[in-house]
This record gives sequence, structure tokens and C-alpha cells, in this order.
Amino acid sequence: MGSDHYFTAAPASPENLRAIHVTLAGRELDVTTAGGVFSPDRLDAGTAVLLANMPPVPPGGHLLDLGSGWGPITLSMAIAAPHATVWAIDVNERALDLVRRNAAALGLTNVNASLPDDVPAEVTFRTIRSNPPIRVGKNELHGLLERWIPRLDERSDAWLVVQRNLGADSLQRWIGATFHPGYSVFRTTTAKGYRVLKVRKHGSPPTEPITLS
Repeated sequence: MGSDHYFTAAPASPENLRAIHVTLAGRELDVTTAGGVFSPDRLDAGTAVLLANMPPVPPGGHLLDLGSGWGPITLSMAIAAPHATVWAIDVNERALDLVRRNAAALGLTNVNASLPDDVPAEVTFRTIRSNPPIRVGKNELHGLLERWIPRLDERSDAWLVVQRNLGADSLQRWIGATFHPGYSVFRTTTAKGYRVLKVRKHGSPPTEPITLS
């Protein structure tokens, strides 16, 4: 990719469209990916861990995939919750084009693939699901989470997957310190070198403490 990264806004590298076969929301699917986006050749391990270890998505309302890439989390949520509106947010225009392409090919009309600044300010989310872009750097990552986690609806959850050796535990501590009071953060799963973190936004009155099964 040369100087391109998956978080490059407009990748200059060749697009090199390709089809890959994946299983999303219990369905065998062929989707389109391309060079210049995150994990173009397969469903990456972290996203697979997240998809396998999170609860069903809310059946309606607005749902957010933060850092969508070519769209595996978006597509999974859109298939599982056809009456919800799923927002795929990314800074990479090529990734957003792939999300739109894949949603259209699968007949999913409930997907909005958007740049961050194009999401209306009044929209809040019943859930956020994300394999966040750790490699953008700590300051950028923290700014991203500080922007979007407060847009959870009350009594709603964000689910994040982070590789253990790329700072999952320190990110959990930072979330706990930054979004307090009013939020809780728990590690729910450790698998294949990844942590799944659950961030709960409490309401007024506060929700009961979360009991992990």
C-alpha cells in the first residue's frame, strides 16, 4: 500500500477489487473488498472474536459500527436487525464505498455508510460495536472514543475488541477513568489474543450493576 494506511481518507494505492467468502450473522456470503482498507483478504481475527462474543443487536433504533472497514460488523448488524438503522462510520472513502456496495448486493436497505462529520448531531445509538483503529495512535483513538461513546442512548452498551498486546488492558483502564461517573467498563471475553470490552452508559436513575454470566 505504500504510504497508505487503512485509516487514510483517500487511498492512492490500486483498488484491486476482490471477492471473499465469509460467514456473517449465520449466513454464507460473498462480499467485495479492496486494497487500501483494513483486512481486505479475510474476516480479521479480532472482528471474528467480537462477532462471536457479543449479544444480539437491538431490533430497532440507530446502531453504530465505528471504524467499519469493508463492513463485516455493519453487515452482520443490518442482517440481524432489518428494522434498525445501521451507521457505518469510517474516514476511508474506499471503505465506505465497499460498505455501500456490499449492502446493496445483499439487499440491505438499512445501512448508512458515512464520514464521521456527516452523522446528524441528534442521532444517538442503542449500541456501538467496533474493532477500533488502534494503530491511529493513542491520542487519535482516545479522541474517537470521547466523541462517540457519549452518543450511546441511556442504558445502552458499546462493545469493543482490542488485541491484548496492543494495549487492551490500558485502554480498559483509560475508559474507566475517562467515562466516570455514569459509565461502567468490563472485560467480558478473552480469546485468541483479544479482549472484548463492554462499556455501559447508565441512565437516570442509574441502572443496576451488571452481572456477568
